[in-house]
Amino acid sequence: MADINTTIAGYRLRSLLQTGQTSQVFEVVELQSNRHFAMKILLPEAADNQEQRRALFNEAEIGVKLTHQNVIRIVKVNKAKDTPHFIMEFFPSGSLRLRVQAKDFAFIKEHARKIFKGAATGLAYMNASGYVHRDVKPDNILVNSLGDTKMIDFAISKPILKGFAKWFYRKSKPQGTPSFMSPEQIQDEMPDGRSDIYSYACTLFELTTGRPPFRGTSMNDLLGRHFTEKPSPPSAYNSDLTDEFSTFVLKMLAKKKTDRPTNFHEVLMELRKVKQIYKSVVEKDVEEM
Repeated sequence: MADINTTIAGYRLRSLLQTGQTSQVFEVVELQSNRHFAMKILLPEAADNQEQRRALFNEAEIGVKLTHQNVIRIVKVNKAKDTPHFIMEFFPSGSLRLRVQAKDFAFIKEHARKIFKGAATGLAYMNASGYVHRDVKPDNILVNSLGDTKMIDFAISKPILKGFAKWFYRKSKPQGTPSFMSPEQIQDEMPDGRSDIYSYACTLFELTTGRPPFRGTSMNDLLGRHFTEKPSPPSAYNSDLTDEFSTFVLKMLAKKKTDRPTNFHEVLMELRKVKQIYKSVVEKDVEEM
């Protein structure tokens, strides 16, 4: 485990921001410029695990290609044997998961439209750039106190295959987070942006109700419900949500991807048509947002 004030490849570790199962994220200072960045580094026990290294570098290599205000910017990759890591922009904030865990639904309610639009805009850019995120959930959306958002974590992201490349797609073991996986992702079908739309809908569901759309008694039970259970409208769990917002979310939760919006540009247009998300919040100038 890396220690504060240690220097790694010209960056001094300043504070620990997050610890995951295989990695840690630190705020770091670049000694040469004195600028602040974030570093994601594999834990020592994961540093020589080929699968973990592959996931880290997959995330880094995709992130380096993406430049958008709603997507975290990755600036440098280091494949050192003992300290594999990458450097990304420092965005001082926590994830939406932390807001949900703290039951800070007042914050989510206050900034709902900005958060939902920001996440969808980042995903529209990512899909248009040729990648499916495949792990859209509150944990992977950073939000600051103003409601500005950035999508993070491209560890299991994949390119959208086109043309002849489609013929070479081979199914493997499904990856993702069970509460947020689309039916086609559970079956490891060839990914496209409509899978991210489903996961985005699951995310909005939890952000506005405090619970995901489906719950199961076991992993298999939960995964099965994505195929068989008709989701209740979010307004069934939060009476302050409008019917038009519930309809918007339910359309994105369609079991068949052909019944969902085609892409996130369509999602953003549909979101603009939702005049009110919460009954108790009268929104002004939705068209200008």
